[in-house]
Amino acid sequence: MTTPEDAFQLLAGVFASRGDDILEIEIIPPSLGSPFLQDGCFIGITKKTLVQAYTVARQLFFKNLMSMTEDELLANLLNKNHGTDSVTDLVSTEIMLLFDCEHLTACNWRKRRLLAALARDPGALDRPSQLLQVLRTELTLLQSYQCSPLHRHTKSPTLWSHRLWVLKQLLKLEDQCPESLLDMERHELAIVLRAAELHPKNYYAFTYMRQLHALLARAPVEARDASSWTVVLARELVNPVLDWCLASPRDISGWAFGIYLLGHVPDRQLRGDAVGRVLRFARDVGWEGESLWTFIDLTVRQFDLKDVMDDVFIHDQERQDPVSSTESQISPTKWPWRARLARAKGYWVVNRSSHDT
Repeated sequence: MTTPEDAFQLLAGVFASRGDDILEIEIIPPSLGSPFLQDGCFIGITKKTLVQAYTVARQLFFKNLMSMTEDELLANLLNKNHGTDSVTDLVSTEIMLLFDCEHLTACNWRKRRLLAALARDPGALDRPSQLLQVLRTELTLLQSYQCSPLHRHTKSPTLWSHRLWVLKQLLKLEDQCPESLLDMERHELAIVLRAAELHPKNYYAFTYMRQLHALLARAPVEARDASSWTVVLARELVNPVLDWCLASPRDISGWAFGIYLLGHVPDRQLRGDAVGRVLRFARDVGWEGESLWTFIDLTVRQFDLKDVMDDVFIHDQERQDPVSSTESQISPTKWPWRARLARAKGYWVVNRSSHDT
């Protein structure tokens, strides 16, 4: 039977030896017969064992870490004069956040630890790049939480807010060229889409992506004015986000983020291509879900793309067009998206009839 101390040591060993590796952590049922499983970076732990580890981590945190001075925090961060016990204490907050991703005290302590180094003269560090490495390690820890099949971590406002804060510090310390910023944006989008896949309708993940886009748009970039750089950043994400939305057509948060991106790309051709692509998907598979049709309705009205719908739903002029008559019966004020769906249904009726004959 695993004791709380044993459970803590199991997890402490994993986090202490992690380096910059990204873990995938999952809560496993006790019926598997083992409280803890590890295969490389894949970790399985029972809920009971995690609770046991958390109780020990919390005790160590309030006993040894909360009262640290700024100098002690800096020494802790830079791994100076660390014994085994000190390293074990350090990962207490990582275990606490694994159990409770909204533990503000643990999260804020990690900010204090980073701020202790940020407030010092960079020349005082052993290596100028050491602080950058620590910030990147913090990001991989957060990615381990946010991309693991855990119940709450993928949608945690505390973790997403902390991730944005860490990225802000990283951007302050290191000058970035446009391509590096685009790579960063693509990398963060992949994390957000993975989190949204694990937790559908992940409002917090897509809100983080909006905030990141605004942050990168303010970054000083040579040879570009602010407005064009904002467009470049948004344009880069349109196709991958649409790919994800078409694979997850019920996810309204993804569609809402797609509208946000199109709103920052004043290119009618790109907007028309994007909406046309979604319309053709819905037309061809017979999709009637509200989220997708809400996206179509909002983009058609917001960007004046009614001609795109006309191009997609073209009919034989000699037929009576059941689309128009059906669309007019729908209240455009209460359920405007249903008028768009009604037009598609009319198309499906006509299309089936033509195939039958």
